[in-house]
Amino acid sequence: MKRRRIFANPGQGSTEMNISPLIDMVFILLIFFIVTTVFVEETGVEVNKPEAASAIDLDKNSILLAITANGNVVYGGREIGVNGVRGIVRQLLQEQNLPVIIQADETVPTRLLVRVIDEAKLGGANMINIATEN
Repeated sequence: MKRRRIFANPGQGSTEMNISPLIDMVFILLIFFIVTTVFVEETGVEVNKPEAASAIDLDKNSILLAITANGNVVYGGREIGVNGVRGIVRQLLQEQNLPVIIQADETVPTRLLVRVIDEAKLGGANMINIATEN
C-alpha cells in the first residue's frame, strides 16, 4: 500500500477570505441610502381634512401646522397655540423661504383658521396653503 504525502509550503499561510472590502461596500451603500432618502415631515396629530376638487400636490419641504378639532395649533408634535405661530414661522423662514401648509380639521371654526393664517403672514410667510383631501 502506498502512502501519499502532502507537502505544504511553509511560506504559504492559511487561506482566509478577506471580507473588509465587502464591509466597506456595505457601509458605502448604507450612506448612499441615508443621503438619498426623502424624509416626510408630519405634524404629529391626526386631522380630518376637508375635501376639495381643486387640490394639488405641494412641495415636501414646507412648514406644516395643524389645527385639531378641539382648536389646538400644533407644530412638530407639540402644541404651540395661535400666539406661537408667528415666532415659529419667523424662525423657520430665516433659513430659507418655505411655504406654510395648514392642516385644519374640517370642524375648525373659520375664525380660528383666519387667526392662524394672519399670524403666519405676520411671521413673514409669503405663501400659505390649506391641506385638503383629494
